[in-house]
Amino acid sequence: MSGKFITLEGLDGAGKSTHLAGLAQVLRERGLTVRTTREPGGTALGEKLRQLLLDRDQRLHPETETLLMFAARHEHLDKIIRPALAAGAWVLCDRFTDATFAYQSGGSGVSWARIEALERWVHADLQPDLTVYLDVPPELGRARRDRIKAPDRFEQEAEAFFERVRAAYLRRAREAPARIHVIDASATIPEIARHLENVLDELIK
Repeated sequence: MSGKFITLEGLDGAGKSTHLAGLAQVLRERGLTVRTTREPGGTALGEKLRQLLLDRDQRLHPETETLLMFAARHEHLDKIIRPALAAGAWVLCDRFTDATFAYQSGGSGVSWARIEALERWVHADLQPDLTVYLDVPPELGRARRDRIKAPDRFEQEAEAFFERVRAAYLRRAREAPARIHVIDASATIPEIARHLENVLDELIK
């Protein structure tokens, strides 16, 4: 079976990390080779850029953020994602380009068209086979996140920022309904896991 590219999206506190690990386990139990990764990050350069982008002491221009995100993404695709897919692995990634539309355009006001242009430049030939968007109200995501860790630079933003991020994610889902599967992440972890396994079954067929 050829490799597939699956991305998980959502606000912090939506449960991406938990459910990415669960999906990886399900796929491995079915005998598939799985590579898990994240954005920004995944490569040595990507992880350094991640530290810079999430640093609470940095105040970057939103367009600078966007360009750094795509620089990290280009390296990630070249070094990790494309080679893994070519080798037949299933790649599970915590965030991808949908997050840039959500955070840098929806949240910070970068032109949607500029991000579309960067998307075409960096990976016009490659989109995820499946994107799962774990949809959660910002206030619930914040409450869950605050129980686990201190906020990074993006997580310090006001609730209105995250409302815009959520609206941008839902816009992307409307624009690509065949690729983006929206799940209510206010449900319990077992309920979401069952839903995700059903979605995987459809992809594996």
